[in-house]
Amino acid sequence: MNELFDIYNIIFLVLAVAVFLRLRSVLGRRTGNERQPVDPYQARDNADASGATRPDNVVSLPSAKQPGELSSEQSAEAAERIARIAPAGSSLNEQLTAIVASDPSFDPEHFVTGARAAYEMIVTAFAEGDRKNLKPLLSREVFEGFDTAIADRESRGEKVESTFVGIEKAEIVDASLKGPTAHVTVRFRSELISLTRGRDGTVVEGDANKVVEVVDIWTFARDISSRDPNWKLVATESAD
Repeated sequence: MNELFDIYNIIFLVLAVAVFLRLRSVLGRRTGNERQPVDPYQARDNADASGATRPDNVVSLPSAKQPGELSSEQSAEAAERIARIAPAGSSLNEQLTAIVASDPSFDPEHFVTGARAAYEMIVTAFAEGDRKNLKPLLSREVFEGFDTAIADRESRGEKVESTFVGIEKAEIVDASLKGPTAHVTVRFRSELISLTRGRDGTVVEGDANKVVEVVDIWTFARDISSRDPNWKLVATESAD
């Protein structure tokens, strides 16, 4: 029994020594020349605390850019994207450039794609009287206007039957940057089939067999200093 116990003791001792040597080889020993722990909140320049320059094999991460600052590559890419929307030298080009300078994530072409989707959602939700889906897409003032129109329609017992055929064209026609708020105006030319039925079911407006062309000029806005990436409809105008 004692012999068996001694064998186990020897095995555990060998394992303990092996683990110790392994840790020592991985972690190393303190020599008194180790670097001090890095304080991520301490400001640094190109020299360390002793005044010595950093070794050549240390790669410095790029510093965070100040608002409105773009790299030359980003500026060139942004200029190319904006030129596809507005000719270089035009007022619209300058305004879009100002927005991109303050918010490098802004892409005019992607914005138009999103605006097209928002337009269809808003037009459809308004026709259906869907306040729940309208509210997050509209500014408070615009929502109140839409809500009033829906309420008036409901008070008369009217119901809209609408079919969204599609958007023929959507283009940015104006833009501005007022403080931290960017405004972008889009002109939509779309096709709809719409009719309104009264309380008794009779058609009071529109034609179920007629496709109507509608031209709307809508302005969207976003606080570019906010983390919220969503744009909201802040103004509407009919071009008819």
